[in-house]
Amino acid sequence: MAETKAWRVVLDHVEKRLRDGSLGPGDRLPGERELATQLGVGRSSVREALRVLEVMGVLHTATGSGPRSGAVITTSASSGVAQVLGLQAAAQAFEFGDVVDARLVLEAAVVEALAATTPELSAAREVLDAMDDDALTSDEFLSLDARFHGLLAEATGNAVFATVMTGLRAAIETYVQSRAHAIGDWSAARDRLQHEHRGVLEAVRAGDADDARQRIHDHIGGYYAATRIRDEQQRQ
Repeated sequence: MAETKAWRVVLDHVEKRLRDGSLGPGDRLPGERELATQLGVGRSSVREALRVLEVMGVLHTATGSGPRSGAVITTSASSGVAQVLGLQAAAQAFEFGDVVDARLVLEAAVVEALAATTPELSAAREVLDAMDDDALTSDEFLSLDARFHGLLAEATGNAVFATVMTGLRAAIETYVQSRAHAIGDWSAARDRLQHEHRGVLEAVRAGDADDARQRIHDHIGGYYAATRIRDEQQRQ
């Protein structure tokens, strides 16, 4: 199982247990090592999933030892969070053109909100720096790409933006990775995507909402259009 995708297994596990009632507010998840062993994933994937779940308000994590440490569930299935987690699976059955259209609306609102407050965005910048590593495979790069977009949504402080982007992440990651084969010069494409990412951040830093919206629109729409056209040409 690819380490970059295995975090979804943890989300699916928590969703299932929320739905069947075996997890509820106040319940504690097994430790990181035990959970990784139970689910057959790496500990880094467990950490990533717990981070996502904490952002979504599903659980709270505390470091240290004792009865107050670890990951504690803070919500119930009736809260609607389990349904949002279910979007992880459901979104992969959506027509991807519809997912792209939804992203264009959502992420335009995200960068507009960020441009109004010009936050520091250090976490997003750190991910971009990691993406500069030439040794990354296309799948690894595009997994970080999805994380970058999720971090922008989280940075707005709007829980709806963050949870919807989390729900769409699996579908987005699957699509961009599957279409990467249609790109003839991956190195050039990676450099272009990084340039676009940094342009979005620069527009946000400058507080230029119009420029940020245009840049994110061109970034998302451009990848979809280019890979779709090339994929169709290769099939002819």
